[in-house]
Amino acid sequence: MISNDAAVLGLLMVILALIFYTASLPGRSWQRFYSVIPPLLLCYFIPGLLNSFGIINGITSQLYPVVSRYLLPACLVLFTVGMDWKSLARLGPQALIAMLVGTAGIMLGGPLALWIVGSFSPSTVAGEGADAVWRGLATIAGSWIGGGANQTALREVFHPSDKLFSQMVAVDVLIAELWMAFLIYGAGISGKIDTWLCADNRQIAEVKEQMDKDNNANVRIPAVRDYIYLAAVGFGATGLAHALAEIITPYLSANYPALEKYSLTSNFFWVIGIVTFIGILLSATPLRKLEYAGASKLGAVFLYILIATIGMQMDLGAVADNPGLFAIGFIWILIHAIILIVVCRWLKIPFFFLAVGSQANVGGSASASVVAASFHPSLAPVGVLLAILGYAIGTYGGYLTALMMQWVSEG
Repeated sequence: MISNDAAVLGLLMVILALIFYTASLPGRSWQRFYSVIPPLLLCYFIPGLLNSFGIINGITSQLYPVVSRYLLPACLVLFTVGMDWKSLARLGPQALIAMLVGTAGIMLGGPLALWIVGSFSPSTVAGEGADAVWRGLATIAGSWIGGGANQTALREVFHPSDKLFSQMVAVDVLIAELWMAFLIYGAGISGKIDTWLCADNRQIAEVKEQMDKDNNANVRIPAVRDYIYLAAVGFGATGLAHALAEIITPYLSANYPALEKYSLTSNFFWVIGIVTFIGILLSATPLRKLEYAGASKLGAVFLYILIATIGMQMDLGAVADNPGLFAIGFIWILIHAIILIVVCRWLKIPFFFLAVGSQANVGGSASASVVAASFHPSLAPVGVLLAILGYAIGTYGGYLTALMMQWVSEG
């Protein structure tokens, strides 16, 4: 019904404003409501419902491509520039462990889900040549271990039909976004989950407390020049990252085409990698003091806009097109979750690392930073760094997963 992107953006901003307004009301009913459903979750789901009911069209809208290319990199710089990396280092190796366990869960979950569904519904996993279901599932493996670039790479390797690939995109987006919504909800009750996991989250709490204490001692009311500085840092770094990526990507594609399987010829990979590196460098300079003028707060504004544009791509009605494929997706993500939960409980790893490690696989840099920031805005770089690792291993891991699914399908 609403096709003008300016109108859609205005609608999304009004929705975000209403959510934040009602969440700040002192009324008992509102407080009780938001104690069960976090505001961040509504920022994600309400645009999804608008898309599902045809009020807006998240597929044809250009808002997400624009936001992901411009606001996301700027957001990451603004989150990273004020980062206390010494405090972050105290978090230890648990984030990397959760990330790699999540990758293993995806690699094992795909073949197992295909075998389970095939055992009671052979027609769902049937198909020959380009319509072989495992070929389409290979693209999901690339996406869920790495990201969109890895998904595209595996599409070119296994060549699923256009129809099958479209169905897989629906499975990928819907299942991944529902899982992300679950993780965001879990962030609001992470204390209870950590108790169940027998995890000691004191290190995370100490890092957040130290960041808040440092910020409260130095925070100031920003002047206009501070906002100009923030915009210059955020969008200046974004522009530099895009410029360098346009030089690096064609060079690598022309001279080292073999790097494509590692997603190192992806323009977006280099934009995210460079802009994160710039933020890390700036955090070691006096520009770190921009955090006291509201760097992470402005980054959070960009982040909520990103959440809304991610949510508007979800189409709940797509489940009816081929429910069998969605059954594979649900079982797949369930196996990933079970493996991750079992290992994290065994090693007593806090839910923060479980959530961010999982989303670094399934969602990539954008949604991993969203999940990390739902715990604390300053922790967003953890999600980005893990997601970049996912980009690096996504094509390779997805390729091995595809071979296992081919074996299950044809065995």
